[in-house]
Amino acid sequence: MAQQPNKQLPCDSDGVCMICNKPPLEIEILHCTTCATPWHVPCLPLLPLKIFDWICIDCSQPVDNNPFTDAPTSPIACGLGSTTHAIENDTSLTGEVARKHHKLIGGSSKPPIENNNNCNEVFDVFNSRLNCTFCQHLPERPITTPCGHNFCLKCFKKWIKQGKHNCSNCRAEIPAKMVSDPQINVQLATTIQIARSESVAHRKIFVTIPKDHFGPIVAENDPTRKRGVLVGDTWESLMECMQWGAHFPHDARIAGQSTHGAQSVALSGGYIDDIDHGNWFLYSGRDLSGSKHTHKNQSFDKKIERKNEALRLSCQKGYPVRVVRFHMKKRSSYAPKAGVRYDGVYRIEKCWRKIGKQGHKICRYLFVRCDNEPAPWKSDLSGDRPCPLPIIEELNGAVDITERKGDPSWDFHEEKDCWLWKKPPPLSKKPVNIVDPINETNIKVDMTKEKRVSLKIKNKLLKELACNICRKVLASPLTTPCAHNFCKACLEGVFSSQSHIRERASQSGFSLRTKKNIMKCPTCSDDLVDYLPLLQVNRDMKGIIESLQRDVEHMEESSDTK
Repeated sequence: MAQQPNKQLPCDSDGVCMICNKPPLEIEILHCTTCATPWHVPCLPLLPLKIFDWICIDCSQPVDNNPFTDAPTSPIACGLGSTTHAIENDTSLTGEVARKHHKLIGGSSKPPIENNNNCNEVFDVFNSRLNCTFCQHLPERPITTPCGHNFCLKCFKKWIKQGKHNCSNCRAEIPAKMVSDPQINVQLATTIQIARSESVAHRKIFVTIPKDHFGPIVAENDPTRKRGVLVGDTWESLMECMQWGAHFPHDARIAGQSTHGAQSVALSGGYIDDIDHGNWFLYSGRDLSGSKHTHKNQSFDKKIERKNEALRLSCQKGYPVRVVRFHMKKRSSYAPKAGVRYDGVYRIEKCWRKIGKQGHKICRYLFVRCDNEPAPWKSDLSGDRPCPLPIIEELNGAVDITERKGDPSWDFHEEKDCWLWKKPPPLSKKPVNIVDPINETNIKVDMTKEKRVSLKIKNKLLKELACNICRKVLASPLTTPCAHNFCKACLEGVFSSQSHIRERASQSGFSLRTKKNIMKCPTCSDDLVDYLPLLQVNRDMKGIIESLQRDVEHMEESSDTK
């Protein structure tokens, strides 16, 4: 898809770039330091000159307030607020409410969020209380008005661009400074991001395998479809791929444990040292190039440890490793045209270290395909057969070379004419995901652990929703026009001894016109004198906090009684 040079859009709530409609690699993502929103660097019109203090276009430029410029022809130009309220009050519309809102505001093509079993209970707390009035999604880069209502930045700007300077929910006036320069509610944005990322980790798993399952996923592991995961199966993202067990980590290239082995790898073509020949490829272990934590090139030699050690152990034991390929950064002609594709199992025949293209040692692995199903790029009716290993020239200057000495655990059986386990597969060290195909509910074996994880997440969210004055969980939260959150009592206490206005007198004794005092925000230098007389509680945030607190108290009481 050709990039539109004047169009700048970030990644949406699912991590998909809104320009190219593809989920970027971690090394291609740049986060705005103001709103924490992820942006796809290759889709930016101009490459950023700096990385650590980079600010996105939405946070660095004011809104164009001319209501006649690029005005859409939808009903937003002739009273969206009244139309919105009319839709909300029509109880017969039910699920159509979100779609009609979406059509009015001219939002993205993504359908409104529906409550479903795929979202965990933490995410549901946000999804049921905090949706933007216009698009009915959880706010993307949330803007909170002084009257306590929350909107997507994009939806808010569209509303303002039509000359609407009143809240679409309560008709309260929006401050002029907020109209020209809306500020992201960073606390709320961070909390939503945490809840969203945790919901990914709790999505339903459709196959009955543990996360450290080795080898193919067969029909016995698939109670829903009774077919297993077949070579050529594709998914839109790694998150969906994870639900079918082909590759469990949604944010890592290697699934494995240093003392147990590696179960799967994701081949994205994002590493400059990778070489892909389809039936065999050279894979680079984890390094620091493009790390989301440092955004720097590799600066030291890599050792064979952690995930790299897991790959080496699978090499020594001859375990089958599942391989999925991405469509992004297509340095390989074997990558799928879209999404993520399962390409079968491979064996790691050799591993070593060598100097990479960035001047430091990297870990390298030779993967050779050994699957009973034909590769997606072949028209064969049968799978792979044993063949001589390719000649790897870079082994001449390699160090720490590891080759398998004994018989592999997964090997070709001449009589049965197929690949199979010659030795028993490694025993799992993790609980199995059990799927109820009737109710389509995901039941964990270790429920006690699940509750502990849920309690930890909710406490983490409550810690994030802290007052900027007392540092405790927000009580009756207020959001200032400068997008800072305080307890109502705390903010009132700061200015309790100050008058909003001051009397003035001339030297001759005549009284002059009163003048407003400057009352600076406790967090920044913005003047709050016009905001303080009309303090409005952010009821959405209050509802979320109270719900999380009730859940935490109930879970702690339950654990104390056991």
